[in-house]
Amino acid sequence: MFLVSCAELPSSPDRASPKKSELLAFSLEGRFSLRHEDTNYSGSLRWRHDGANNELLLVSPFGQGIAEIVTSDSGARLTTSDGKVYSEANAETLTRQVLGYTLPLARLTDWVRAQGVADGVAERDDQGRPLRIRHEDWRVDYGYASDDPDALPDRIFAERLGGFELRLRIDEWGSLQPTDRKP
Repeated sequence: MFLVSCAELPSSPDRASPKKSELLAFSLEGRFSLRHEDTNYSGSLRWRHDGANNELLLVSPFGQGIAEIVTSDSGARLTTSDGKVYSEANAETLTRQVLGYTLPLARLTDWVRAQGVADGVAERDDQGRPLRIRHEDWRVDYGYASDDPDALPDRIFAERLGGFELRLRIDEWGSLQPTDRKP
């Protein structure tokens, strides 16, 4: 089962990936691997992002829900696989409280769209896309499946000094239209 969960999923031929320049609200599906000190997690993820609203579902390689993180203007909520619910003012404070370390959800929103940080340093490829971003104590590396200068990344590796690593393999991107957005 683990090998099945890590296999590459074919992209839908009738659904073209959105372009970076047209992506404000998005959905994505993919796989993740997270390491912090001596703890490792891996599985799949489904993420819907629309402004301050995020719904992020993390699932184990065996299909069991690990956690759901929901954010909005009114705060952040994390629900664990055993049904415990935690709330805080924002996702970073919430994940620090529950997990013991901060998941940079606000930064990750820009990073997955390959949007650089204004005060960071970016190395770019021949198409002008970021290959590596350095911001404060973070380093983010990108991989692309297409040579299109407006293509979104399909591989992201984020590393923070102090032993935090996050790897994302994005299998499917979607652009949320006004009819797709939840009220």
